[in-house]
Amino acid sequence: MKTRVVVSTNVKAFMTSLSPEPRRKLRRGLKELAGGRGDVKQLDGSLAPFWRLRASNIRIVFGQKTQAGERILFCFFAGYRATVYSVLEQLLVSGLLEQLRD
Repeated sequence: MKTRVVVSTNVKAFMTSLSPEPRRKLRRGLKELAGGRGDVKQLDGSLAPFWRLRASNIRIVFGQKTQAGERILFCFFAGYRATVYSVLEQLLVSGLLEQLRD
């Protein structure tokens, strides 16, 4: 099955704010993700429908779906490990997480 990675504008904006070396690591991680590799783990608890990609101390959160025989990985949130999960849980509680996923 073919895999396509879709990166949201939020993730793109985060990537452009990074210095060159972390940006390279993040791009490499996204390329590995498209190839079915990379440090990927399913999240726990209320964030269980989502997955995370680890690239150094940065995490990208994504969801998966299948459409017309193609696996689509939609990367909708990125941040540093220290804050990404607490921010995601706050967005989930406030109902704003659904807006990021669309």
